Amino acid sequence: MVKNGKSGNTVKVTFAGFWAAGWLFTIGFLKLSFWKAVLAILIWAYYLGSALSGMVH
Repeated sequence: MVKNGKSGNTVKVTFAGFWAAGWLFTIGFLKLSFWKAVLAILIWAYYLGSALSGMVH
């Protein structure tokens, strides 16, 4: 039982860490240059945002 309400924050931070580690692994595995990696992150963030925005409403 969580009394101080910090459990949700821990899950969010842990998920963000896994997400970042996954991106770093993918960039290294695909041997993307720096600018291609930045472009890939921006495009993927836009794609996820547009795909998940329909689920919110």
